[in-house]
This record gives sequence, structure tokens and C-alpha cells, in this order.
Amino acid sequence: MKRISAAVALTAVGALVISGCAADGGGNSGDDSGLVEGSSITAAWNQAFFSMNGNTSFGNATANNNINYLVLDGFNYYNNTPELVQNTSFGSYELVSEDPLTVTYTVNEGMNWSDGTPIDAADLMLYWAAESRALDTPDFDPNDFIDPETGEFTEAFPADVVFFDSGATPTSGLGLVSETPVIGEDGRSVTITYDQPFVDWELTFATMGEMLPAHIVAKKALGLDDNEEAKTALLDAIENADDAALAPISAFWNSGFNFTEMPDDPELVTASGPYMISDYVADQFVTLTANPEYNGDNAPSIEEITIRFIPDPLAAVQALENGEVDIIQPQATADITTALDGIDGITVDTSLGGTYEHVDLQFDLGKNPENIFSNPLVREAFMKTIPRQEIVTSLIEPIIGDDAIVRNSQIFVPGAEGYDESVAANGSDAYADVDIAGAQALLAQSGITDTSVCILYASNNPRRVNEFALIQASANQAGFNVTDCGSEEWGGLLGTPGAYDAALFGWQSTSLGVTNSLPTFETGGINNLNSYSSPAVDEIVSKLNVEFDEQKKIDLQIDLDTQLWADFYGVTIFQFPEVTAISDRVTNVTSSILAPTVFWNAWDWEVTDAGAEE
Repeated sequence: MKRISAAVALTAVGALVISGCAADGGGNSGDDSGLVEGSSITAAWNQAFFSMNGNTSFGNATANNNINYLVLDGFNYYNNTPELVQNTSFGSYELVSEDPLTVTYTVNEGMNWSDGTPIDAADLMLYWAAESRALDTPDFDPNDFIDPETGEFTEAFPADVVFFDSGATPTSGLGLVSETPVIGEDGRSVTITYDQPFVDWELTFATMGEMLPAHIVAKKALGLDDNEEAKTALLDAIENADDAALAPISAFWNSGFNFTEMPDDPELVTASGPYMISDYVADQFVTLTANPEYNGDNAPSIEEITIRFIPDPLAAVQALENGEVDIIQPQATADITTALDGIDGITVDTSLGGTYEHVDLQFDLGKNPENIFSNPLVREAFMKTIPRQEIVTSLIEPIIGDDAIVRNSQIFVPGAEGYDESVAANGSDAYADVDIAGAQALLAQSGITDTSVCILYASNNPRRVNEFALIQASANQAGFNVTDCGSEEWGGLLGTPGAYDAALFGWQSTSLGVTNSLPTFETGGINNLNSYSSPAVDEIVSKLNVEFDEQKKIDLQIDLDTQLWADFYGVTIFQFPEVTAISDRVTNVTSSILAPTVFWNAWDWEVTDAGAEE
């Protein structure tokens, strides 16, 4: 869940991420066709890349993770079934003990970063330190050091503080691994021991798209030149809990991989996956080139993939029709589906995806001087004004017809086991229709004098512009003064104190784990962007983390869903319709309901004979 083609039922580790002939699902499975030199294709995405670290509160966005997935290798990934695939050509993991929960992760011998440096225990240990936050300075609050204009940390961030911005909490995931891992004698493995059982343990450690090069982090943070010396210094810092070294290491891990054009320092794009970033022109495109050091099973056929950033869906369709791009997955509108119907030489798939639209309300640190949504009466009033059915009827139904429905759960996907039962119990029916009179009464009762609500959304996304206009018109009837905080840089601003009062965006599922959505709602979770904190919710989360019984998991999720609606957390609106259009000059392209959707098997893509003849 920061910073979003076949319809399947999902249960709602990893976190959600902020949105935007078939392959066999397991890499190229011994396919010996090899890399086709000089081959290239272009795909389009609706938001520009801005960070090679998708594990921070700033960088956790689909626009980043689509690319990071292809440049950073890991222990497993989801195919488009969807099912979890162990990436055994990269490494392996073994459940050593269930009590205490103990797992050993081993990187295969001969796996290297793109600069030739071996991938080994130093990389695994940095991943643990960052994703567990076990070595962080206690009780440090970073909110005073976030730039409200960009969402990034300011230069005033204290240099002596150890703070990894991964959103780890001590109640879930690697936050439960407080004991420093044990490095194996081979120097390529670590054994981690959990403080208590964790139901989604298989999804917590270095899945594809996540693990950064430890030697690069240590070189930049500690002013070193030699790769092996840097790795040794990093391991010493972690194993000795050396705050003086860990402070700059954590600071570089947090921000050192943020860039919006090709960095001057080529070491910042050091890769371990089948591709590496070879070019980046600000706001225009990122080019990925086959990584010559990659020797895993997911070796690519196409030498170069360029991802163009085209926020306007109709412009993406036009680029596809003109032959400027080969693959698009734009936000779907009726105009988009109509336009695609008129193009020859393409394949189009339209279905429900794994992303859902919603409105978050800032419980604290909003833009309104009275911190308007800290008041539950105002939250309830605003929720009553959001025209959910009108949005679905006017913007989504023309695309997918009867499949367009209002989503009435914060936790369950429509059609998933538990969804109907939860909707019947969770209290979402109170917001089935707009209630202006009810909102006016609550607003008057609240005592709020400044009713301004600034909504953050993607200002360059036509559908979001229309949604904002509908919400603004409805809420203003009840006495709110809805203002426009729309921005093309909306993704980096999510969670930034003082930047907005409400946010309109999508969460995209990254896994099938039962804990997938929990970092959005638990206190301090990486996707908790609105300062929401509920002891009741935290208690449910702690139970879900250790519950292995399937029916009890569903019951707990229903309890969680009910509590979120009772707290006036915000409203869900709809499940995204997903449109994928593919030129006939590229084959083996299929989409997954989970992130990274259409990019999940880019290593299997091939340029067709038709493409070669052009």
C-alpha cells in the first residue's frame, strides 16, 4: 500500500501501493531464445518515476515500483494467476523453525550487482536494518523535517539520528525481528528469528523490486571508495549498533535514490534485476537496458524498454495509434474504450483491477488552520457529502457497464470471500446516498468555524479532475469550502504535514497476504498517511498478524472494516476498471491484478516478426 486483467477474488506482505501467447508465469523457463540485440519497445505509464527506493513513505508508488521490480532482484514475486513464485535462480529461503519462527535466506553464488559486485549478506543485513527499524533512534518523530512542498526530508533533518523511513512497526512484518540476524559462514545468507509468529512471513523479506545495493549506500554515506571496504563498514555498523555510522547510512537509504532525471552519479542506478536504468529524461521517459551482469532465469529477450510518462489517457491512446508506444494501461474512461475500438493492430483487455479509489481524511496536521478532520463530527459530515454513486454512474459505468459498482469495504475486494458479510455489518450503508441535510446538521454541531477542505489529487488525470469537481460541488452545498490542492506531484505529497486536508487517490494491492492492507491503518504504518491511530484497530491488527485460521482471519477483517467506518476514516468509492492495450508488434504481454500489473513478466516480452518488419 505509499504512495496504485482478469477479474479474480482477492483477500485483502507487502503493503498497498499508490496507484497508477501467454507467458508461463515462471520466467523464461529455460527458453534459450536469448537477448535480441537491438530490439526495443516502448510502454506508457501515467505518472513519472521519482525514486528507486519504493520502500519509503515518499517512494512507495506504483510509478516507481513498476520500474524497481525490473531492476532489483529478489526472492519471490507474483505471477498473473496470481500465485507466489519463488525466484530460485536468485536465491532460496528455508523455514528453519515454526517456534520461534526462524527463516534462513540465501543468495545464490554468482549473483552480482550490475557493477560486478557480489550480492551477499551485506545487502540482506541492510534490508533487515531498514525494514525492521530495530536500530532506529527511539521515539524520533520525522514530521517536523518534511518539506510541505515536495514531501521529502529537509536539510534540517538531524544528522545524528538513525531513522529508516520504511514505516516498520514492532507488531508486524520485519518489525517483529528485533534481534540482529545471524550471517551464515558462506557470507551470502542470513537467519532471522521473529519475536512472535507472523502469518505472512513469506512476503516480508526482499521480494523483487526492493533490495538496494549495500555497498553503494555505505560508500555514499560513509565517504568510502572501495566496494568491499564499504560492505565491511556497513556490517560493522549494524552488528555493533554504531549510531554514528548508522545515522548517515539511514539518511542515504531514505533519500539517496530519489531522482527525477538521470543522476550524474551512475552508481545510483546500480541494479540486480534483468534490467537497469540507462537513461532518464525528466517528465518524459525512463529507458531500461538489459543488465549484462544478470544471470537469473528471468533473462530478457528485448534489449531495451522505454517507459514514457503520459498522464492524459487519450494522449496515451493516440501515441499507441501512432506507433509511438506499444503497451498502454491508462486510467480507463468511456472515451478511452471508444478510442481503442477504432484502432487496428492492437489487443485490448478490459476488466476490473486490483486498485480501488478512495478519499482519505487527515486526522492531524492538515492544511486547515483548525485541523478540521480531527473532529469526528466533521469527518462524518464530509463523508455524507461524497457522491459515490454519482461518480460510479457517470465515470465508471460507461466503461464496464454492470460491473461498475460502489465499493463498500476498506478491506475486502468486491466478490472476495467476506465482502458481502462485511458490507452488511460495517456501517457503510450510512453513506450509500448523499445526505446534505445530515451533513449540515453535523457541521453546525461540530463548532468548526473554518470549513475549508483542500483536496489533494492528480491534477493531470482527467478522471480525478472530474471526481474532484463532483465532490466539491456536493460538499459545498453542505457548507464546506472545498478548495483545490491538486498537483502533478501528488504522489510525493501524500502524508506530508500541512499539504492538504483530504486526498483522492487509489491503493493498489501488491500481494494476496491477509496483512496486505494493514500498514494503511495501524499506528505508524508505512501507508498510514493521515495520522490515523486507533487502539481498537491496532489490537485487531496484532491479532491478524498471528492468526492462521482462515475463518478467524475473515472475522477479524470484518471487525477491522467495521471499526474503520465507525471512526469515519474516509470512504471507498470504486474498484478500478483496467484497460490494457497492446500493439501486435510485441507478444507475451499479460496483465496481473496485482502490482506491477502489466510489467510483471517484462522479461518474457518479445518483439514479433511484424514488429521486426517495420
